[in-house]
Amino acid sequence: EVQKLNQQLEEKNGEIQQMINQPPYEKEREILRLQKTLAEREKAQATSDVLCRSLTDETHQLQRKLASTAEMCQHLAKCLEEKQRKEKGNSDDQIPTERSNQVFLQLLLDNETSLQALICNLQEENRMLKQKVAHV
Repeated sequence: EVQKLNQQLEEKNGEIQQMINQPPYEKEREILRLQKTLAEREKAQATSDVLCRSLTDETHQLQRKLASTAEMCQHLAKCLEEKQRKEKGNSDDQIPTERSNQVFLQLLLDNETSLQALICNLQEENRMLKQKVAHV
């Protein structure tokens, strides 16, 4: 491994010597090329940073939405359970229980639909941000 590193060091020294022996205009051209490469890498890193922040924010928003939806579902399930307990003794009241089940299911579907719409909106916003970053 030491020999391998020494060989790489020798290769780098050879490259340095080769650059020292080059005419000044070639050195300048190499410096400009390296500066351009550095600028491109910095731009790519900045773009990556912006996208990461955007995705992090989007993730946090979705996690908060999911938590609130789960909390709402738990609350609705608890309400439904209490209602069913109250109506359990009355066999005639089975129709309202079915109705409350339907309401509960509809609320769940509405929440899922709104979450899907939110996700679509966030994905579109993320796509637009990526385009803006690419443009910049």
